[in-house]
Amino acid sequence: MIKFVKINIIIDKNKQERRILLKIMKKAVIYVVVILILLITIGIFGVIFFYNSNLSAINSADSNEIEVEIKNGSTATDIAKVLEENKLIKNAFVFKMYTKINKVTGMQAGTYKLNQNMDVEQIVKKLQNGTDYFPDEIDITFLEGKNMRWIAKTISEKTNNTEDDVFKKLEDKEYINSLIEKYWFLSNDILNENIYYPLEGYLFPDTYNFSNKDVSVEQIFEAMLDQMESKLESYKEEIQKSGYNVHKILTVASIVELEAAKVEDRTGVASVIYNRLKNNMSIGSDVTTYYAIKVDMGERDLYQSELDRYNPYNTRGPRMEGKLPIGPMSTVSEESINAAIHPDETDYLYFVSDKNGKNYFAKTLAEHEQNISNIKNRNLWYNH
Repeated sequence: MIKFVKINIIIDKNKQERRILLKIMKKAVIYVVVILILLITIGIFGVIFFYNSNLSAINSADSNEIEVEIKNGSTATDIAKVLEENKLIKNAFVFKMYTKINKVTGMQAGTYKLNQNMDVEQIVKKLQNGTDYFPDEIDITFLEGKNMRWIAKTISEKTNNTEDDVFKKLEDKEYINSLIEKYWFLSNDILNENIYYPLEGYLFPDTYNFSNKDVSVEQIFEAMLDQMESKLESYKEEIQKSGYNVHKILTVASIVELEAAKVEDRTGVASVIYNRLKNNMSIGSDVTTYYAIKVDMGERDLYQSELDRYNPYNTRGPRMEGKLPIGPMSTVSEESINAAIHPDETDYLYFVSDKNGKNYFAKTLAEHEQNISNIKNRNLWYNH
């Protein structure tokens, strides 16, 4: 009997310990759940606070206007980046979240005058309502295949700047160096003393909108450089792998732009340029000679003495075997940039165009001369 009592006491003691352990475990679970709920609640309130605080105005006391351009085709991500870069919103990610949560649509491209005392809701409504009306605003269209002299003339005709203002800014080495620091695609190549105009070929041709005729040369240049940056960005990795830097790519693109009137011929013209360089031949392009002597194409025929004269731009002249011109010679379209990066794979070493702008390609000099003869026989030879 004594043994049974002892066993029962042990069993009762174990049950009691399990009950105590279960109580402790239940309390621990409750404590953990309570802590997790508190943490989640704090986290939710933290996210809400972060979200709401980043929707507020950057500086409610600042009413100074900041002009921004929202380009055609801009997504909410693009718009958020522009606004953040101009210090008009606190956080681009929160701006994008706001547009998704509130199903924002209809934000329009254009030039806007915004300020730091506007919150995200006010900015969005402004973008949805479209651009303000600026009675003095101007549009300037810069065409493909035009050189810096044409650009300077166009700026002088459309704004309160003179052609001399444009050329003086191009001669301002401190300013040019500041641009090299600002834009990844500009390099010391443009500082070469033999370069006529350091930004030649780097200003992207497009139509640009400005508030009024008092726009500065710097504002015009940098709007065009911003556009060039946006075009080159997608080609950045390919350019790095090509063995050619941006300066050489734009130089090839400028020859392509001036030599190939038809888009479909541009990759073929680019292939001829690269093939002649590989074969240590002169590129032999008349457009480079025109640029070298600062005469516009179509103005007059070239003299033999001009063709034979050495100039680091003139690929018809001596000592230019296997060499590109020292720099670009005109504005270039994206099609010509693409052709310079993605030329056709051919054995062509020659091309000639007829008066309709169509190019004819050849592998040998004999084929090239036959193409010229055929063009003349069909009365398609170009005469000034």
